[in-house]
Amino acid sequence: MLALEIRNLCKRFDRPAVDGLSLAVRQGEFYALLGPNGAGKTTTLRMVAGLLEPDGGDVSVFGVDARRPPVAATALTAWVSDEPMIYDKLTPMEYLEFVAGLWGVDAALAERRARGLVGWLGLEPHADTRCEGFSKGMRQKVALAGALVHDPRLIILDEPLTGLDAGSARQVKQVLAERVARGCTVIMTTHILEVAERMAERIGVIAAGRLIAEGTLDELRALAARDHAGQSHSTLEDIFLTLVGPADAALAGAAA
Repeated sequence: MLALEIRNLCKRFDRPAVDGLSLAVRQGEFYALLGPNGAGKTTTLRMVAGLLEPDGGDVSVFGVDARRPPVAATALTAWVSDEPMIYDKLTPMEYLEFVAGLWGVDAALAERRARGLVGWLGLEPHADTRCEGFSKGMRQKVALAGALVHDPRLIILDEPLTGLDAGSARQVKQVLAERVARGCTVIMTTHILEVAERMAERIGVIAAGRLIAEGTLDELRALAARDHAGQSHSTLEDIFLTLVGPADAALAGAAA
């Protein structure tokens, strides 16, 4: 089964931000969505998560139409942005129990899950401390725990490692890897290409709101070598810059 299917997705602001984008992510897959700034990554994921209404196209989550009604697909989904949005006056445990209540999770089950997530993410010493004094890394871990407390099947992350120290980033990556190992699906944007290179099973590259390449690291390497002979393609960074260069040039030409 496909965890996520996007068909001809469109969104326009002052210009097309997402322009007829189609892609599919399999169940139990770690999928990285890469692209330069302004490529449409965040806009795409916000539409998938039900936070932004598309102008056109279709989104389905595990076969459920994400637009009719949105709550059915949203219940299967977790959203984590690069700026953690939590309630400063609540403790991590209070926040997790509050979020679980919004999803209708039984109170006893919610407490067990919250305790497990707090321990899993190394937040146990701060479980009953108000979040207002937390560092960016601690706040991001609380936000991730809140996204996972209703046990979603699709986890959507927009630059989740931005601003995290090495220890916090390692914990978040470990949690994501363990979730995928248990059959959960992760789709993530990141500018840290080494993370995508190590963790993603497949990678999609978008530019100007369109999918310009997709595949495993080896498949992308072969694509870059075929179309751009003579350039280095040893790392994902090399491959990425090779693939997006012509797209950026075309976009600049169109704007001119």
